[in-house]
Amino acid sequence: MRAARLIRMALLIQSSPGLTAAALARELDVCERTVIRDAQALQEAGVPVRSERGRTGGYHLAPGYRTRLTTLRPTEAETLFLSGLPSALRDLGLSDAADTARLKLTATLLPSVRAAAEASVRRFHLDAPGWFREPATPELLPELARAVWSDRLVELSYARPGRGGSPPAAVSRVMEPYGLVLKAGTWYVVARLRTGDGGGSGGGWRTYRVDRVTALAPAPGGPEAFVRDAHFDLAAHWEARSYDFARALLRTTVTVRLTSWGLGRLPAVVDGAAVEDALASASAPDGAGLVTLDLPAESEDVAYDQLARLGADAEVLAPASLRARFRERAQALAALYGTGPGAGAGTQGQR
Repeated sequence: MRAARLIRMALLIQSSPGLTAAALARELDVCERTVIRDAQALQEAGVPVRSERGRTGGYHLAPGYRTRLTTLRPTEAETLFLSGLPSALRDLGLSDAADTARLKLTATLLPSVRAAAEASVRRFHLDAPGWFREPATPELLPELARAVWSDRLVELSYARPGRGGSPPAAVSRVMEPYGLVLKAGTWYVVARLRTGDGGGSGGGWRTYRVDRVTALAPAPGGPEAFVRDAHFDLAAHWEARSYDFARALLRTTVTVRLTSWGLGRLPAVVDGAAVEDALASASAPDGAGLVTLDLPAESEDVAYDQLARLGADAEVLAPASLRARFRERAQALAALYGTGPGAGAGTQGQR
């Protein structure tokens, strides 16, 4: 374990000269005393690590010294070659660059390590989108990715889902796009809003679905670029806030009565955060074994699509507008199927 930490420490110093003992301790999850001992161990092993004092001090490698990629172990190379999602790179417009980078990396590896890396590609493939949906690349994703990559301040226009069946509301925000996340085939941008006067940060963190971004432009009257917070960790931020973000999308509540079968099927058709809240609100079964609960949903359209999969095992009680949609659908189905084969074909255009 210490050997792996020493290698990581050498690579950190090589990639970010001037890291202090405190910074290295945070990155390596050890105390500063351990960092000092590890630096001495690297020196004894022939790695020219040196420590400098002052404002521009920290740990450095001797000028001209570089660690070699040929020190990669087969398992490390396998992991490295698995670290990219082909579909995600294609969406971001980076597939050509990734292919070139892999070729350059392959050329530097020892033959034994190169064979391990190529073997992993033949055996494992990462496919992010879910089943039974054709993933669509949001039109503005490549441009948004360029803004993220270059730390460019942007004005983003966004179609916010309406509440209670109301149409989407258009909003515009000036923001610092910090990162992009691909979750179950859907792209999200994590951004920090700018204050209203355009000077400095402080508007708070927000997450937006990229497929709802309707326009993207340079921020008006502001600096072209923003200064990225060096301590921001996209993966940690997403892990901490994605659950709250999922809940924030649930803007509509539907009261529904379910059979025991429909209740058991609910987790298969509704997102996790909504299921958790719905089950917490569920009543005790009535005399017929039916359970009534309040189901949070992103919109009435989403609730309609989800609950339609449960057929007659789900009855919408409220809101009235959604219940009316199911009643009209039920009448159309009864007209189509209720009078014998082919008898209802003429009513299909009315559904």
